[in-house]
Amino acid sequence: MTLKKWGSIALVCMMSVSMLAGCSSKDAADSSGSTKDKGAANDKVNASGFPIVNDTIKVSGFAGKFFANADWNDLRLWKEYEKMSNVHIQWDTVQKDNLKEKRNLLLAGGAYPELFYASAFSRSDLLKYGKQGAFIPLNDLIDQYAPNFKALMKKYPVIGKGITMPDGNIYGLPTLYDPEFKSVLYGTPWVKQEWLDKLGLQEPQTLDDFYNMLKAFKEKDPNGNGQKDEFAWGGVGTAGVVNYLRGSFGVNNHGTSNINIDTDPQTDKVRFIPTDPHYKELLQFVNKLYKDGLLEQDIVSVKSTEVDAKGMEGLIGVVDNVDPVAIYNQKGYVGMPVLKGPHGDQTYNAYGSPLGNIGMFVLTDKAKNPEAMIRWMDYFYSDEGIKTFFMGWKDETYKEDADGNVDYVDNIKNNPDGLNLDQAVGQYLIWPGGYYPGFVKQKYFKGAEGLPTSVDNAKKAESHILPQDQIWPPFNFTQEEQRDLTTFQTDIETYVDEMRDKFITGNESFDNWDQYVAALQKMGVERYVAIYQSAADRYTQAD
Repeated sequence: MTLKKWGSIALVCMMSVSMLAGCSSKDAADSSGSTKDKGAANDKVNASGFPIVNDTIKVSGFAGKFFANADWNDLRLWKEYEKMSNVHIQWDTVQKDNLKEKRNLLLAGGAYPELFYASAFSRSDLLKYGKQGAFIPLNDLIDQYAPNFKALMKKYPVIGKGITMPDGNIYGLPTLYDPEFKSVLYGTPWVKQEWLDKLGLQEPQTLDDFYNMLKAFKEKDPNGNGQKDEFAWGGVGTAGVVNYLRGSFGVNNHGTSNINIDTDPQTDKVRFIPTDPHYKELLQFVNKLYKDGLLEQDIVSVKSTEVDAKGMEGLIGVVDNVDPVAIYNQKGYVGMPVLKGPHGDQTYNAYGSPLGNIGMFVLTDKAKNPEAMIRWMDYFYSDEGIKTFFMGWKDETYKEDADGNVDYVDNIKNNPDGLNLDQAVGQYLIWPGGYYPGFVKQKYFKGAEGLPTSVDNAKKAESHILPQDQIWPPFNFTQEEQRDLTTFQTDIETYVDEMRDKFITGNESFDNWDQYVAALQKMGVERYVAIYQSAADRYTQAD
């Protein structure tokens, strides 16, 4: 993330072409997010219900999309919602892979739309363009015109704390994951129950148990074909196994949204995890797994297609992914237990805040009807709106039983044209691919995380999960903090990841640990920690 510190509006306009469009309207903007020349706009907005406006308004919108989606200007979701709301959006969409480039070009050229949807702005970009005046503050608009989102903020304080910038403004609306939807927030890796039974093994409870189980999977022919073709652990890269074990070594006691920092239990101050002795022990344990052949020897470079091929053949004992039935068509896997570590730690810390990307819905200073548009978005934070967003229309795209349970119609689940679920759903709706603002509820979400097996996996881990109020979202930084982070954050985090892999694979000796720590100190890790300490203090003081 990058963000420069600007001295004044005049300086902003001189220094960056991308700010020109925002400079003219900056002084006119008030805290509601509307501008003075739009004073009559809210007179046209109905306070509640539908339509949102009595006379149709036309709005320009830009969005990132996935290949599975049909043309948004001819998509049933938006056409039906236009009938309800009297809001017509002319969509300009770009595939996700080209999103950042196209989004930034629009802002740099000044020809940006009234709203950005599913555009995934970073926190630093939200603050940057908000300070410039290109993105308008949403605080008062939420308070007056977004009762559904406002209710969620009241129920889950992490939302308001997580989306509010250090200047006190909210510039974007987020993707939210229902804190009650446990299996979308966390779940352990999956172990093949048939192999445990074949070898007479119980599910592991300790690190030693885990090691011995993987060793048995590797050496004792659990698939019974007389060949040593089994893979004990299947995953892409080393992060998966490291993350699974973080809580067993007592690190990441605030979750993994800010992956390299947590609170030191001894001092109650921010700790840089990658230099902590417990993190070193974690890497040493994973190195032992690697050295003894229990992880793939090319785990650092292996491609997902290679792992998937083994998974579809049923050759993987522990799968670091969603339920293998969904991705490999392999039944019979169950969630792994949370393991007790060498110091008695037994928590599952590898999960983050229910607050997803906070830059998924942004109104620009070109928005002619910001009050109407915040109401337009707020519908999708209501139960009815969420149901429509994920399921569509009763008896057409989904069916509903007497108990209120919903499922897609056969024409979508078993598409006659051979479309997979994402492709079939994408002819009507936009959620496939996971890029959208809104609220993800278990009742209406039909991805792998909503499977009964996934729900059971989460329940299995639940007694070892960190308390919800202890989980930190990704932090927001001031302009000065972000300016400083820009000079060293990427280098530090890249070095940490590279050295993690080298220590695990033995390409770097643990005898050189002190040199590794010293290198991080020279790279500015002390300032890194100080910045995160300030951000953590702001977050906790906002309670």
